[in-house]
Amino acid sequence: METMKPPMEKLYEKELQALQANDTGAKPPNWLLGPKSVRDFILGTEKPLELHGEQVTISKKFYGDDVLIERAIVALAGNRGLMLVGEPGTAKTMLSELLSAAISGTSTNTIQGTAGTTEDMIKYSWNYAMLLDKGPSLEALVPSPLYTGMKKGILTRFEEITRCPYEVQDVLISILSDKVMNIPELEDGILFAKPGFNIIATANVRDKGVNEMSSALKRRFNFETIFPINHVIMEAQIIEAQSKNILQQSGIEIEVDQNVIEVLATTFLELRTGETKEGYKIDTPQTVMSTAEAVSVYVQSAMSSYFYDNKPISLERLVQNMLGAVAKENHKDINVLNTYFSKVVKERAKEEGLWKAYYNEKKWIR
Repeated sequence: METMKPPMEKLYEKELQALQANDTGAKPPNWLLGPKSVRDFILGTEKPLELHGEQVTISKKFYGDDVLIERAIVALAGNRGLMLVGEPGTAKTMLSELLSAAISGTSTNTIQGTAGTTEDMIKYSWNYAMLLDKGPSLEALVPSPLYTGMKKGILTRFEEITRCPYEVQDVLISILSDKVMNIPELEDGILFAKPGFNIIATANVRDKGVNEMSSALKRRFNFETIFPINHVIMEAQIIEAQSKNILQQSGIEIEVDQNVIEVLATTFLELRTGETKEGYKIDTPQTVMSTAEAVSVYVQSAMSSYFYDNKPISLERLVQNMLGAVAKENHKDINVLNTYFSKVVKERAKEEGLWKAYYNEKKWIR
């Protein structure tokens, strides 16, 4: 059955099979792949691997700090949880999914943190019809992703943990320390975690002040900060790869335009960092000009051009869709984009052909 967003273990099923077939290294208990193969799954390999006589290419899926990946894998092999923090749109969720797929064979054992997340959603709840009929029993217990992770010895992903209230976050303290969950409603109600269990949590730094984690909980995580991409070529590669994938999943078979992607990547990087490639300082918008947002702008522009203009993509659609991304936090940020076009793009339009066409679409910024 086709799905809009297949889990990582399905999307890269053949790669995982090839890595597993060729994995001869040391492996922690209950891990699908050893640490070296997990790293290769995320960062890619130079040479294809053989699987049943077929050469399987292991693609690079994460662009950034390669050593961070090694540290994250080692943290999960130990007794401490892994906390991925950073700006929105820096691939924290994608990385947690990749790690879970490679280590546990599933990336869907997930708790989504919100302001309404309760302790029951994290630990366990009850089927109240069975509870009234038979009383507290394992049959009446409804397991949470955390319960499932402990029982099966697999990773549990906890998305946006700082969105949860303090008292809900602190449920994890004893579980991360002792790898035990107490179920007082049951006789002998203690769940001991199997080897392989651990927690990967994510939090974006813009939400850090919403519900700051307690010091006790912080001590039970290894923190890894994922920084935004700071290189145009690398950002362009990510936009190209992810845009291709999304467009194909949407049933749109069109080639991505690498020149347009480079212009888009340059714009987002410069507005994010507040500095042009020529070294000039510029204003930055309040919204996060993340790589994920750039992918969204390209995909929306390509789809608009495809459906309405019968074209692969146009700069007109690109600028139109960029307005919504820039003005997401504050409509006054349109002035920042306008100034960027009036100064930076206008200067480049004097010599570079595509930048000239790009500047001609400034009329949409108003």
